[in-house]
Amino acid sequence: MAGTLILTARWVLPMAPRGTILENHAVVLCGERILEILPNAEALARHPDAEHKDFPRHALLPGLVNTHTHAAMTLLRGVGGDLPLMQWLQEHVWPIEARLLSPEFVQAGSQLAVAEMIRGGTTCFNDMYLFPEETARVVDQSGIRGVLGLTVIDFPTPWASTTSEYFRKGADLAAAWQGHERISFTVAPHAPYTVGDDSLREIARRAAAMDVPVHMHVHETAHEVASALTEQGERPLARLGRLGLLERPFAAVHMTQLDESEHEALPQTRVSVVHCAESNLKLASGFCPVARLLENGINVALGTDGVASNNDLDMLGEMRTAALLAKGVSGNAAAVGAAEALEMATLNGARALGLEDRIGSLEPGKLGDLIAIDLGSLEFQPAHDPHAQIVYAATRDAVTDVFIGGRPLLRGRELLTLDVDELTNLARVWQERMQAAH
Repeated sequence: MAGTLILTARWVLPMAPRGTILENHAVVLCGERILEILPNAEALARHPDAEHKDFPRHALLPGLVNTHTHAAMTLLRGVGGDLPLMQWLQEHVWPIEARLLSPEFVQAGSQLAVAEMIRGGTTCFNDMYLFPEETARVVDQSGIRGVLGLTVIDFPTPWASTTSEYFRKGADLAAAWQGHERISFTVAPHAPYTVGDDSLREIARRAAAMDVPVHMHVHETAHEVASALTEQGERPLARLGRLGLLERPFAAVHMTQLDESEHEALPQTRVSVVHCAESNLKLASGFCPVARLLENGINVALGTDGVASNNDLDMLGEMRTAALLAKGVSGNAAAVGAAEALEMATLNGARALGLEDRIGSLEPGKLGDLIAIDLGSLEFQPAHDPHAQIVYAATRDAVTDVFIGGRPLLRGRELLTLDVDELTNLARVWQERMQAAH
């Protein structure tokens, strides 16, 4: 069959059903989609004229889905570290953004972020930032899959001066990229403390009209919840529910502060929780009760947050931290096992973004977004369980190959659509600009 590519491997980890390990199997791609998954010998016999690539030491698995990023903030890596959230934002991040945030800033930061993500096995990212039209261009040119937040904040920024301008620019962006094979959208109010009730009602209306999820920071810190109780007389989740936002797919990022009533109410909503374990730890924001959420049937996905508060976009590291933290917080060593952590980083992320019918698992008919992780080095031997090796032992340097829609973007650790030397020089230029402006 023309355009057929056979990827044979030591293991295929399809993610559906959870924990499945297919030894000496192949993923057969036809164009941008998965045609079938077969034992190696059968795949080669069935498609004798197909292109063939062998991964004899590797696990093939779905590409990782980074369900919460601020890609352009990669330029702020290490800025204002070791501070709590509001002090970090008010004294470091927001002042720098006020001076330097521009289309050029977002384009450069997004390019750096996308290169880092591809090299770490991320094939889809869900972003929330300003000048998203620049991030869209980077997604288009680089070959990665991007879900772009149509950001709304009820105060002026370099991108928009009024709430109505945020809405107008978001609508224009969605119209400009409608139908793109790798770009989709969420409506992305920043947080309950930066977006008022009128804006939130309009956000609920627009998300329903566009049939896309809402993507928002929610219950990130105890301070956020306490301030909401003082100023508005209700907790942020209750307010969002009252305004109708939780009746649609809603990606709630962080969620470190949940009381008993919220645990009981969440299963009746359409909320997915996006767990950003390392960012929460670095900012001392609190602990998301992941084990209990999963027990209650809540879809929990993983995100790195922005580089400014992490300081990387490493989803393999995020999986390990999330799995270990869930055990420590719950007191249950069985909480978030390796296979479940991988599911959180793949299929659960796709579910949170409404893309589970297209990506997140290796199944015939789905898009060919997959990665190869080399488990053949000495440090991973003996490899009794590839799920455990990936979550607890592997680093992102073990990701050798990345395919998105069947197209190779990383081959043998070499980026095929972005130039490492150019990006290194670009980072240096922006570091000098930021130092001069500080």
